[in-house]
Amino acid sequence: MTQSLIETESLLPYARWAEEALRGVVVEALAYTAEHGLPGEHHFYLTFRTDHPGVSLPGHLRARYPQEMTIVLQHRFWDLKLDHAAGSFSVGLSFGGVPATLTIPFKAVTAFADPHVRFGLRFQPPEEAPAAAAEPAGETAPAAEAPPAGQEPQVVSLDAFRRRPTRD
Repeated sequence: MTQSLIETESLLPYARWAEEALRGVVVEALAYTAEHGLPGEHHFYLTFRTDHPGVSLPGHLRARYPQEMTIVLQHRFWDLKLDHAAGSFSVGLSFGGVPATLTIPFKAVTAFADPHVRFGLRFQPPEEAPAAAAEPAGETAPAAEAPPAGQEPQVVSLDAFRRRPTRD
């Protein structure tokens, strides 16, 4: 005997709440790193919408990545700072040997990964209309693919990212 479930539309925004809570994981990881540095072999891949309001990056990067780009926080970054009141972080990176400071609102982030522990999160692109602001003039990592628009956030089991004991 099979039992069918009737999908009921929620009057509570559970998907949005869950996504905001998971964004908090990114904020905590960045805050920890800003205060203590990256421990061990941890490193972060952050994909973000370059056309999101509040994103500040050199003009040549905006021209090269008009919608989305991925940055890596690993060995060579500096001045990682969080501005909780503004809902953003800033970080210094070098692009083709040219230093630049990027400011990225947390809501502009579409993906976060720490490959060392195989942990990753994906977020829906921001709903507000993108408004690319003209910023001062700087090259980078390839952009990652964003989830299709209109797709609901997915709950991912963290067990898939945990290390399994190796058998000798």
